[in-house]
Amino acid sequence: MSILNVKTNPIANQKPGTSGLRKKTRVFQEPGFLENFIQSIWTGIGGAQGKTFVLGGDGRFFNAEAIQTVLRMAAASGAARVIVGQNGLLSTPAASNLIRKRKADGGIILSASHNPGGPDGDFGVKYNIANGGPAPESVSSAIYAATEEIGAYRILESADVDLSEIGIAQIGRMEIEIVDPVADYAALMEEIFDFDAIAALFQSGFRMRFDAMHAITGPYAKAILETRLGAGAGTVTNGTPLPDFGQGHPDPNPIWAKELVDVMMDPDGPDFGAASDGDGDRNMIMGRGIYVTPSDSLAALAANATLVPAYKDGLSGVARSMPTSLALDRVAEKLGIECHETPTGWKFFGNLLDADRATLCGEESAGTGSNHVREKDGLWAVLFWLNILATRRISVAELMADHWQSYGRNYYSRHDYEGIDSGIAADLMQGLRAQLPDLAGRSVAGLTVSHADEFAYDDPIDGSRTEGQGIRIHFEGGARMVFRLSGTGTVGATLRVYLECFATDALDLNPQEALADIISAADELAQIVARTGRKRPTVIT
Repeated sequence: MSILNVKTNPIANQKPGTSGLRKKTRVFQEPGFLENFIQSIWTGIGGAQGKTFVLGGDGRFFNAEAIQTVLRMAAASGAARVIVGQNGLLSTPAASNLIRKRKADGGIILSASHNPGGPDGDFGVKYNIANGGPAPESVSSAIYAATEEIGAYRILESADVDLSEIGIAQIGRMEIEIVDPVADYAALMEEIFDFDAIAALFQSGFRMRFDAMHAITGPYAKAILETRLGAGAGTVTNGTPLPDFGQGHPDPNPIWAKELVDVMMDPDGPDFGAASDGDGDRNMIMGRGIYVTPSDSLAALAANATLVPAYKDGLSGVARSMPTSLALDRVAEKLGIECHETPTGWKFFGNLLDADRATLCGEESAGTGSNHVREKDGLWAVLFWLNILATRRISVAELMADHWQSYGRNYYSRHDYEGIDSGIAADLMQGLRAQLPDLAGRSVAGLTVSHADEFAYDDPIDGSRTEGQGIRIHFEGGARMVFRLSGTGTVGATLRVYLECFATDALDLNPQEALADIISAADELAQIVARTGRKRPTVIT
């Protein structure tokens, strides 16, 4: 085996986004594209020499080939050891757990999360640091700087490594440990939750449907829900990971998981429904006849956390991304604990978790997690709900009705306008930005603006400042709207509009009806229809 030193040139647009680098799969397949970025990771972290890494992906198209490239490049750059999931598979939370458990120097996760897969789909590469969490801004910036200066990459000339059998392999001087992708994660879940109580719930006749969306959580859900906890055979649907996710869109929301929604809205449907996404870090929660928004789910978990063994002594604090609804704030206030508001992106929770300033964290985009790993965790959230239901022995609808009676209801919705021309999207945001100084006191669609700003975050742990994180407009009475351009797409721009109002009565309205005035105000302020030509959002969640 020989090490090749391949001359190359910088490739444009390799700047990591909210969660790593995401592009169309065919872009990653272009000569040198993946290699340039991996070499830049080694450069950005100070080299791979002597280090141990965790490696895995969600099984999407190009995952197998990319895994082999990363292994050869790690060996060529002097890495001592790579721990890789069998067949190159690892869910994102399982990878985070492995990094932490094995005290690895970091990890590379191959995924574009909830984005579609296949030859015409998306692919992604994300670097996680030694605490198991996504690279912070300082590391991402160093990696990006390296992509702009790269002149060569190093790769071992060798045959592919057989990753089908658990055990030890060798490539060059580097050891490769092939591990069961599920075992360590399942053991961690059993430490956190009362598995005996959940198993008893299933034994009582409780019925569940889990849609794995032909993505990575299928094997995890089958092993934990059906084998360990005794949920009926067939509880897990679409449980085999496929390179193109069965030609589906592995984003757990009512649009892309409509099959599950239809089942759960049937009067004779299961008691509990859930889904997860491409790489296993997102979740959707439903009960019979009810969809629980991610923001409400996060608030309900925080309010009931002491029912779970791992959190029985209470929470040190909670954290949410800025666009996530204020429902969590109301729970934190009642519990007398801190509630931190951060920019979108799980990397911003890492310092809070490491410093024990937060125990539970969440984002409105269906991501919830805790201090057990440093990533959001879809199946963890599902087990959390099951643990609560097993203890309280009430339905999801009853639990949420009780929650809203206690805390009030934050009606909430996100309107996504996908694939907008990037220039038009930027102009729309600039138009909003220009209005900020004069918005306070202005009447919009019958609502009065109380204050407005562009969100900036000062990290309470390391003092770093992150600016330009979305435009917030608050109204008298507790309503608000947020405008952001997403960092997770691969084509054009996605405008996300977050809409929210608060109620202490009339708690069973359709959210779109409850938010009608806010929706009108959003278009009046941003001129969405006039600027984009879109009369309705692409996706409403």
